[in-house]
Amino acid sequence: MKNVDSAGHVTGRSIYLDDIPVMQGTLYALPYDAPSAHAHIKKLDVSEAAAMPGVIRILTYKDIPGENQIGGIIPDEPLFAEKEVHFWGMPVALIIATSEDAAIQARKLITIELEELPVITDPREARAKGELIIPPRTFKLGDPKQAWSNCAHVFEGRADTNGQEHLYIETQGAYAYPTEHGSIRISSSTQGPTAVQKTIAKVLGVAMHKVEVDVTRLGGGFGGKEDQASAWATMVALASYLLKKPVKLAMHRMDDMRMTGKRHPYSSDFKIGLDKDLKIVAYEATFHQNAGAAADLSPAVMERTLFHATNSYFVPNVEVTAYCCRTHLPPNTAFRGFGGPQGMFVIESAIAEAARALGVSAREIQRRNLMPEGSEFSYGQIAEHVNATPAWELADKTFDFDKQQKEVDAFNAIGETHKKGMAIMPICFGISFTNTPMNHARALVHVYQDGSVGVSTGGVEMGQGLNTKMVQVAAAVFSIDPSRVKLESTNTTRVANTSPSAASATADLNGKALEIGCNAILERIKEKASRILKSKPEAITIENEAVMNNGQATDLDWKKLIHACHWDRVHLSESGHYATPEIHFDKSKEKGHPFAYHVYGTAVVMVTVDCIRGTYVVDAVKLVHDFGKRMNDAVDIGQIEGGLVQGLGWMTMEEIVYNDKGKLLSNALSTYKVPDIHSVPKEITIEALPTDGHPLAIRRSKAVGEPPLMYGIGVYFAIQNAIKAFRPDARMVFDAPYTPEKVLMSLYA
Repeated sequence: MKNVDSAGHVTGRSIYLDDIPVMQGTLYALPYDAPSAHAHIKKLDVSEAAAMPGVIRILTYKDIPGENQIGGIIPDEPLFAEKEVHFWGMPVALIIATSEDAAIQARKLITIELEELPVITDPREARAKGELIIPPRTFKLGDPKQAWSNCAHVFEGRADTNGQEHLYIETQGAYAYPTEHGSIRISSSTQGPTAVQKTIAKVLGVAMHKVEVDVTRLGGGFGGKEDQASAWATMVALASYLLKKPVKLAMHRMDDMRMTGKRHPYSSDFKIGLDKDLKIVAYEATFHQNAGAAADLSPAVMERTLFHATNSYFVPNVEVTAYCCRTHLPPNTAFRGFGGPQGMFVIESAIAEAARALGVSAREIQRRNLMPEGSEFSYGQIAEHVNATPAWELADKTFDFDKQQKEVDAFNAIGETHKKGMAIMPICFGISFTNTPMNHARALVHVYQDGSVGVSTGGVEMGQGLNTKMVQVAAAVFSIDPSRVKLESTNTTRVANTSPSAASATADLNGKALEIGCNAILERIKEKASRILKSKPEAITIENEAVMNNGQATDLDWKKLIHACHWDRVHLSESGHYATPEIHFDKSKEKGHPFAYHVYGTAVVMVTVDCIRGTYVVDAVKLVHDFGKRMNDAVDIGQIEGGLVQGLGWMTMEEIVYNDKGKLLSNALSTYKVPDIHSVPKEITIEALPTDGHPLAIRRSKAVGEPPLMYGIGVYFAIQNAIKAFRPDARMVFDAPYTPEKVLMSLYA
């Protein structure tokens, strides 16, 4: 089935926030943000800006009728700064004007007098000074302290990963207008409509039922609109609520980059021990997470780092500890992978360091330690339906690792200025929100009397193909043509108390809820058909809109049957609710069964490094992925390609740079580089691992949003291997991204 949104996208007819026709009298909002990372506010003067033609009002924390608080997990983030600013770009005031130009000009006239305070940008410094958002957490398995004595080889090191800008095509924004009875309606570019609704209600001091949030689709999210969309929607809601006028905000790209959080940078230490047969006996890691100035989603991101600290490997003795460190940067937030990639990079670095010191191939260590069926994760879950080794073996059989390595070695033997490198990247990624109560969803289904179907779910379409899969689910349950199914916008009035579209769980949760709702209606329809045909409900099936009785065609079809149901007052609407079974986690013990299932895969990454310039190209990424039973090949392959390239970007060119005062320097597309058509692999080969899927995956088709990003980690080690081919004594460090500047230093420093 083709993507239901493709035609709209390529013809420009798809509706995004900035495409919504504005009402007469719409006002425009623009935040004024702090020009310092940490300071006391001595004086804020908005008088000159407020007097400018076209400026209606300038709002500060003093104008908030409810709570000046938008923190989700921890209430530590004010909507507007009060007496102190905590990061460069923190909102201080909101300008409301009759035009965007007037608001921009007014912002230049606002002055602020600050008393500068010490600035922390390094998470290790934050930990040393006791600046932690939550207490540290530790996952432990076995007895690592005792196990070190059983190791033939022990290696220690450090591994750092930088942040990553979400760079969604559509920037943050919202459009709000008042409705009757003191209520308000907001169109928001958000992955979490209920989070926006709840935050607005808190700030306005009203009940949640007074706030309606509607989302048609996003122009990209990648986690950056899971929690952080709430601030901008709340600002326009506040202005609309106070002024009784429609208010719109669509962020300028540089404002968005300066004022929003990124993927969390991590600075980590590792210690790994192996026996003489290269089996990993013990592993320890300490993660310093740079959370930024407020909690946002950092505690949950940190938790997933711990969950994925051992990647696809079974290690009998593990102790991993993470610190959530408060710095004076914009609060960092969710990003595709949600802390998992940061944890996986560290153990891959540890394996690479061990391989270097022992003079063996890293893939030999990787292969010998892949997780077997029935092994235990450090968080207590027993591994079931494990596809780590099958994915590796199929990748080796299909792509022939030894042959690939021989080709690399042959090239390097004669190449003087260019060297090739190869690395293998296995992945294991758990699917579910790690916060168990978030693993539920609802769907509302209407079958109209003409046989058409309307569907509402709590899932948000943001380019990942969710709309297409939801249409497929409804069409498959009813066995009708997909053209009969319309997917409505995501709306908190139609479907309440939604979890955000995140954690790669959106299709599973909302699809299962939709199945439940459709099946309930189907049973009522079949009961009516059995009465018409003087048969039994269990004998009735619908196949391609034909009504069958004991497998035989009848005179009834879908439209006739629905018409008959309507006239007989059969209930043709249903709300389906789904909560993932079996999952649980006890944080007091740091043990449980937090994931519905895991996704596995193996990629081989090939690069060529220009050893004169320090530049490189990714020649090929060839991978075997655990899709389960794919319900839409085109959507899933698109997710693999997009996630892979985004991971490559994080590992190579995407470098977030702040100065020591906390000011973002990589604040535009001239200074922050993302992969373009010349940066993507010349060849991407994707093979599906043949499996029966998993019963907790929608139609046994496994989640595919986040796991592919981790394949991109392999490019770091492929580049490193190319450098070693040029200069065997090169000092290897683990400090991503591996920019051309860093590569050049590794080649010659």
